[in-house]
Amino acid sequence: MLFDLWQSTVRRLRDRDALVDVHAGTRLSFGEMDSLVAAEPRLVRGEIVPACTAHGLPSFIVRTLCAWRDGGVLCPFESRAPDLTLLRGLPAGIAHVKSTSGSTGGARFVLFREEQLLADVRNISTTMGFDARLPNLGVISAAHSYGFSHLVLPLLIDGMPLWHVPDPLPESMRVAFTSGGDFFLPAVPAMWRAWHLAGVLKGAPVRLAMSAGAPLPLELEQQVFAESGIKIHNFYGASECGGIAYDDSAVPRTDAALVGRPLNGVRVAADEEGCMVITSDAVGLGYWPPRPDSPIRDGTVTAPDLAEITEAGVRLVGRKSDTINVAGRKIPPSDIEHALLEMPRITHCVVFGVPGADAARVEDIVACVNCDAKLGQDEITAFLATRLPAWQMPRRWWITGTLVPDERGKISRALWRERFLSESTAR
Repeated sequence: MLFDLWQSTVRRLRDRDALVDVHAGTRLSFGEMDSLVAAEPRLVRGEIVPACTAHGLPSFIVRTLCAWRDGGVLCPFESRAPDLTLLRGLPAGIAHVKSTSGSTGGARFVLFREEQLLADVRNISTTMGFDARLPNLGVISAAHSYGFSHLVLPLLIDGMPLWHVPDPLPESMRVAFTSGGDFFLPAVPAMWRAWHLAGVLKGAPVRLAMSAGAPLPLELEQQVFAESGIKIHNFYGASECGGIAYDDSAVPRTDAALVGRPLNGVRVAADEEGCMVITSDAVGLGYWPPRPDSPIRDGTVTAPDLAEITEAGVRLVGRKSDTINVAGRKIPPSDIEHALLEMPRITHCVVFGVPGADAARVEDIVACVNCDAKLGQDEITAFLATRLPAWQMPRRWWITGTLVPDERGKISRALWRERFLSESTAR
């Protein structure tokens, strides 16, 4: 089915640019891309097809199309291949395997059929109003769920050109922005912050700006809008089900917990524990190897995120497993993280609970912060005191320059909690 859609795209757009390397100036038309695929040897049906973006985007796209053509099982990755021996014995009909670390840092696979991938890109494109005549500017990884659904699928299924930038550095973006025309630009908060601080967004030809992978700080969203007129639209999704919610407002949000309205084709509810339940034709089949406690069931997935469903959209109020218990008060660490990220000189942070020195308090709140070297704990505490009640204030701090998102744009709360406890024990 997906390869048939690709062939339809080629028939419509054969001589038009499909893939453009902004810096090298190289171009591949849809017809040329199709010829590269035709020259590749046939695969065995059901064969695992690893596709690595480190080998170049054209190679990655060709591998994707070969898997579609021959009924292979595409397994995208960025640089370090997952253990593909774990994929032996997959059920019939699987077209795509996503490798995700989840919130615990442990690798796991999610299985998809073609129709689920197609449902995801349709949900996204119809909600956001993608225009296939305008190119996507590719700075995020095409191997990750976010990039595959926003860059690769629109290119191959709808003929939306993909202009590739070799890295997200501000100078590279200056070159891309002067290459002509308007762009759709999906990115992550760290990229938006770097581009904003470097002053490259003013006058940038960005028709639609998106951010996903980590919370988008309100301060950053508001500053970019004030200085460049670019409204960054928050996008929220998960590897298990693709896109979930999208902030379609024309002006910056005023509520950091609000991630947007459910996408077309997606229904969102909260169960009795407050956990988000997503229903969509894009929900995957489940994990591999199968898990008896899998949150994926018959087109629905129950996320560990605690959510409130309001008229304004979906509000994330924490994670079931991350809630901090301070003397009986249940505190979502995301509330504190959102407040910290409003401080301009803080670039990244993560908040979690650890056993309290006073057993009656149950847990102490720890804030790990990556910030300007001149910014001290006292200044951060004073800033937070204007935004949080006393019982939400961190008791313990770790100012570190090594707190940065992983290649998926995420910071593992479980991993940093383990590191903090290990460092505390060593001291």
